[in-house]
Amino acid sequence: MLATAVDVAGRTWARRGELREPESRGAVLLGLVLVVAGVVAFGSVLDVVGEGDGLAEADRPVLGWLVAARGGPVTAFLTAVSAVTGPTVLPVVVLVATLAWGVRTRRWWEPALLAGAMVLSTLVSVTVKAVVARPRPPLSTMSVPGSESTYSFPSGHTVGTATFLLVLGYLVWIRRPHVRPLLLWVATTGAGILLVAGSRLYLGYHFLTDVTAGLALAVAVLGVVVVVDRRRALRAARMTAGAPGHDAGSEPAG
Repeated sequence: MLATAVDVAGRTWARRGELREPESRGAVLLGLVLVVAGVVAFGSVLDVVGEGDGLAEADRPVLGWLVAARGGPVTAFLTAVSAVTGPTVLPVVVLVATLAWGVRTRRWWEPALLAGAMVLSTLVSVTVKAVVARPRPPLSTMSVPGSESTYSFPSGHTVGTATFLLVLGYLVWIRRPHVRPLLLWVATTGAGILLVAGSRLYLGYHFLTDVTAGLALAVAVLGVVVVVDRRRALRAARMTAGAPGHDAGSEPAG
């Protein structure tokens, strides 16, 4: 399955110039690959958590190492990062960003899709937490003992931040799919996810498998967004092509 996903991604990338074309089915296929990859990765992490082997064997050693390395200035900085990307501040950031985007561009599809992706990732995260019901790390390892009372798996901070950065980057990039902005998107998103996931580990509120599962869920949500966005573009192109007086040389919708 992994080899197939890599092959599809490679062939799609080779035809990246066609990705923004509404008639292209490559982007829809790539979105489906992302959904499958995210779900499979999440299932694999959930399995090792239940069995206590594989990546789960690193949970407590990594937690213990980070707790031992904790220092004042770094703790203060990562506490601020964790607060900004938490369930209180991040929704406000998303709301402001989507409203500003829609008002400035007068296009509401992309902001609405970003907001919908955030709602979807939150609902999935909350549901999985309740079903899996994995306890948090010991209170003695938390930067502020008892400040987190919800279940641990997956990391909601990681799910939210990763979804926001991945989906926002995609919606911006797909309109102008060039190499330089793609590299910038990958670098910025990777750094942001690493910072937030690392803060949750460093502060002792999550295990390594919690943040890994959060990232996997965000990748699956990104795949859903890609499929929905490109299928809408395809339908719009077909409607435009069938409209009376359609100019075949006009720019495709989407």
